[in-house]
Amino acid sequence: MKTVYTVKAPAAIGPYSQAKIAGGILYTSGQIPIDPADGHLVEGTIEEQTEQVIANLAAVLEEAGTSFENVIKTTCFLADMGDFGAFNAVYEKYFTGKPARSCVAVKTLPRNVKVEIELIAEI
Repeated sequence: MKTVYTVKAPAAIGPYSQAKIAGGILYTSGQIPIDPADGHLVEGTIEEQTEQVIANLAAVLEEAGTSFENVIKTTCFLADMGDFGAFNAVYEKYFTGKPARSCVAVKTLPRNVKVEIELIAEI
């Protein structure tokens, strides 16, 4: 098993890794809209937050030697299911291979963000 870490994505804010690789599969931790350059939360719309989350995931995918084309499954957490359409409009620009997905509304996300995404990808 290998730990994946990149400075191009936010550092873990708890006792976990950005991602792990096991058996040729990448498992990421959930990413929230934190700008890794300064560690600040990206405020704004669901679209702006989703763009940052996806940028963070792209950095982890790149560090692991894979890409969005190899994503098998995503799990998406939304603070408000009313944001589903706007979230999907951003999501579909990047996940063009249409991986399997779960998308659920949750009561609260870390730092009260609007979106969090985790994924599983083939290396």
